[in-house]
Amino acid sequence: MLFVYICCEFKNIDNPQKSYFIMSKMMFDYTKSILERVSFDPVLFCKELEKAIKTLLPYEMEQLQEWLLSFVIEKPELKQSLLLIKG
Repeated sequence: MLFVYICCEFKNIDNPQKSYFIMSKMMFDYTKSILERVSFDPVLFCKELEKAIKTLLPYEMEQLQEWLLSFVIEKPELKQSLLLIKG
């Protein structure tokens, strides 16, 4: 489903830089949604975070770090994941 949506989005965009930005934004949003879904399990959360670290761009990592800092405030069991971002 996500692939079909991405293809449809690219057909409507003439500017390649804009399409790159949209794809990047979609990847960041997708990453956050996965992390939110697996936040019930700290081990799984860390595994998904490691995957995200390997795939996201540097400026996306900055955004992810900001998001993660605010997200773990409500879930102290996930604070160990901050070590992955800073390390």
